[in-house]
Amino acid sequence: MSISDAFIAGGFGMYPTLIAGVALLVTSIRYASRPESRYVPMLLTLGLFTLFAGCLGFVSGVITLLRYSAEMQGGQQPAILYYGFQESLHNIALALLLTTMSTLAASVGAWRLARQAQAAAVPAPSPAR
Repeated sequence: MSISDAFIAGGFGMYPTLIAGVALLVTSIRYASRPESRYVPMLLTLGLFTLFAGCLGFVSGVITLLRYSAEMQGGQQPAILYYGFQESLHNIALALLLTTMSTLAASVGAWRLARQAQAAAVPAPSPAR
């Protein structure tokens, strides 16, 4: 299954997950290149939004799946349920992929910010008498 097939299979919930995740990734890369504490609240909220959008896409997919599986014949139902859960999990997978990549980039920014703070905290040597 290609990435585009997985995206289409995930349904409508993939769009808000992708938008939030790309915004998170861009913000994380910006934070990695110029680590400033003002980016941290945006990183946190976009990270949560990405995860929640993925979870909402999963839940709405499962709700739709269960509604239509009640109409299926008994022999088809288990296969349809497995396939439907697999499709719904694409939302979670996208959210986790984007937040993992973003967390990696944000970690670089946090490391750089810590190094800057450490360099600023080291007192200058006093002149010898």
